[in-house]
Amino acid sequence: MEHVETFPSYSEAACESEAASTAATDYDLAQSASVGDMDAFEHLYLKYNRRVFSLCLRMLQSHAEAEDMMHEIFITLFGKIGGFRGESAFATWLHRLTVNHVLMHFRKSRVRRERITDDGETPLEIVEGTANPNRMALLDRITLDSTIAQLPPGYRVVFVLHEIEGHEHHEIAEILGCSIGTSKSQLHKARMKLRRLLRSKEQEKQPSNQ
Repeated sequence: MEHVETFPSYSEAACESEAASTAATDYDLAQSASVGDMDAFEHLYLKYNRRVFSLCLRMLQSHAEAEDMMHEIFITLFGKIGGFRGESAFATWLHRLTVNHVLMHFRKSRVRRERITDDGETPLEIVEGTANPNRMALLDRITLDSTIAQLPPGYRVVFVLHEIEGHEHHEIAEILGCSIGTSKSQLHKARMKLRRLLRSKEQEKQPSNQ
C-alpha cells in the first residue's frame, strides 16, 4: 500500500501562521511604540481604532462622545503602552484599557453609582425576541439601543460586555476589577430595568381607549 504523507491544508497553516504572526507583530509594535516609534504606534491605531470606537459607542450611546473617547484612549495608550508585556493578546489588553477609561469617564461625570447586591441570575431573554440583540430586526434593535442608553452606567457596561460583546462573567470581573457575583448582580439588575423600560415603550405605542 502506497504511503501518502499528509500535511496541514493551506488555509489551516495560513491561519495558524497568521495568528502567531499577528500576536508577535502586535507585541513588537507595542515595544517599538513604547520607545517613541510613531510609525509603530500609527500601525496599531489603524488596526484597532474601529474596534475601540465600536466599544465606546456601545457604552456611551453617542457618536460624538465615542469619537472623543476613542482619541483620549489612544492618547492614554501612547503613555501606557510600555506596560504591555505580551502576557495576553494586545486586543484583550486594549479592550480592558478601553473599558476602564470609559468607567473613569462615568465617575468623573459624577454619575450616581448603584448599590450592588448578589441577586442571582434571570432568564436570558429580557422580552420576547431580544435574546440575541445582534440578530433583531432593525427597528427593534434601534429601540433596544435607545433603551440601553437609559440604563445607569454601571448596568450598561456589564450588559454591553455580556450580552453584546459576549464576555463571560469571569472575564467581565477581570476587566472591571470586581467579583463574579457583582457582574451577575449588575447584569440581573440591568435586565430587570431594561424589561421595565421596554414594556413602558410598548405601552406608549398602544392607542388609549377613550
